[in-house]
Amino acid sequence: MGGCTHQDWRTTNRSSAGLAPLPEEEPAAVVQVYAARAFAWRGYFAVHCWIATKEKDSDHYVTYQVTEFQMRRTGGVVAVSPGIPDQRWYGSEPDLIVTMTGERAAQAIPKIAAAASSYPYQTSYRIWPGPNSNTFVSYILRKVPEIGVELPPHAIGKDWINEGNLFGITESGTGVQFSLFGLLGLTLGLGDGIEVDLLGMSFGLDFWRPALKLPFIGRLGFRDAPVFD
Repeated sequence: MGGCTHQDWRTTNRSSAGLAPLPEEEPAAVVQVYAARAFAWRGYFAVHCWIATKEKDSDHYVTYQVTEFQMRRTGGVVAVSPGIPDQRWYGSEPDLIVTMTGERAAQAIPKIAAAASSYPYQTSYRIWPGPNSNTFVSYILRKVPEIGVELPPHAIGKDWINEGNLFGITESGTGVQFSLFGLLGLTLGLGDGIEVDLLGMSFGLDFWRPALKLPFIGRLGFRDAPVFD
């Protein structure tokens, strides 16, 4: 398990993990979703998620994420900037949840940018139960059906639906979800399986791509992928 303390964050590894296509080698549009163990002690319990995009023929990636650090610097939590798409998260190795390339990615990129701009918690951050960095990525997934995947079960904050709604479409776009502010909830979906959320801890089974979903640990089994890929 990766992670770091408040004393060593300045010297942790923030280099590329080699999971993203190099812009000079991949002219097509690219969309990727990542998760990595969260900063410091939080990494024992949860992951931090973000999205990276590259437009067709672009020479760089743009990353989309929410961080508490960003709020301290600017007063807003959303960070959208050119950057390393697969950067290690303060020493933690990133896990690539999904990659899209080509026309489907090109269609998704403007929707991702629009969703980031419309995120309802631009100046709010709460580690538990949300809204936090995973709430932000979950919000984008729900707004951009082309992506078609769900965040891992230990992405605490993902079950805060949109603007604190009780009901909504699942992140994969193939099911429905009930959630009481990420504290108590139930998810049913073709691409999501069945998942129960209790105080931010998610337990579930994915039947489409068989896997056991556990709090603190993550997904055990086949990797997630869009149902209609």
